[in-house]
Amino acid sequence: MASALPLDALRFPLRAAGFVGLTFGMYGLLEIDTALSSAPDREVVLHTWMRRYGRALLKLYGLDVRAGGLVQAEPAQGPTGGAVDPAMASGTYYPGRDPAGLGRLFVMNHRSALDIMVTLAFFEATVVSRADLAAWPVIGMAARRVGTLFVDRSSKRSGSAVVQAMSTALRRGRGVMVYPEGTTFSGDEVRPFRAGGFTAACRVGAEIVPVGLAYGGDGSSYADESLVAHMARVSRARRIPAAIEVGAPIATAGQDVGAVRDESHRAVQTLVHRARARLSADG
Repeated sequence: MASALPLDALRFPLRAAGFVGLTFGMYGLLEIDTALSSAPDREVVLHTWMRRYGRALLKLYGLDVRAGGLVQAEPAQGPTGGAVDPAMASGTYYPGRDPAGLGRLFVMNHRSALDIMVTLAFFEATVVSRADLAAWPVIGMAARRVGTLFVDRSSKRSGSAVVQAMSTALRRGRGVMVYPEGTTFSGDEVRPFRAGGFTAACRVGAEIVPVGLAYGGDGSSYADESLVAHMARVSRARRIPAAIEVGAPIATAGQDVGAVRDESHRAVQTLVHRARARLSADG
């Protein structure tokens, strides 16, 4: 037991160094690939590298993510009566664009800085994040490059601008991921949702894809600590089990923003419980 403790302590600096190297290395490869691609292919190239980056980060931080979900368009029936989305069941990528060409709004509960890694690995989506992230070393550079939408939640002007930016992205066929609780929380209770993302989706008529996330144990939540302290703590774990469950898309065309937000909240809460059950069943 004693011999394991030094290794636990070393994981944070080793993983931090790995994060920096991985970020700069993949950033460089993305730029090369983008320069060699034709303009119509560059969006595909960007999301391909975002997915690779997310999957590499999951491995680096020992995240063992079990994924499952529902999507109405698939013919195969799952145990709950909905259609199982093979992209999620096989651990691949959930497309950011619906069959009509509109972007999808993904909404997920927010528990950890690790959530962004999960998003990059499994969802073809631009992330909406806190404004100060743009200025952070390494992370800010990567976030800006992949088109992250930054919002200052204390500023009404910033909030309105991000709603407009989300609407434009969705209309152009780009997926957008929001964590509508507004900040991170511990536990499986899903807190009230902010309206911004739902306003954007209803303006465009974009479908909303609810996602529930749960981590094994209670040590992954990001609450009353700095980001550095949070990452130091979660980095010490050899392995972190997690589960995501994806629900059936929710239509927004002609719907009231408040009603769509409430329906999405109920769906995410149900999916969080389902993700927790998946973790418990898998041990």
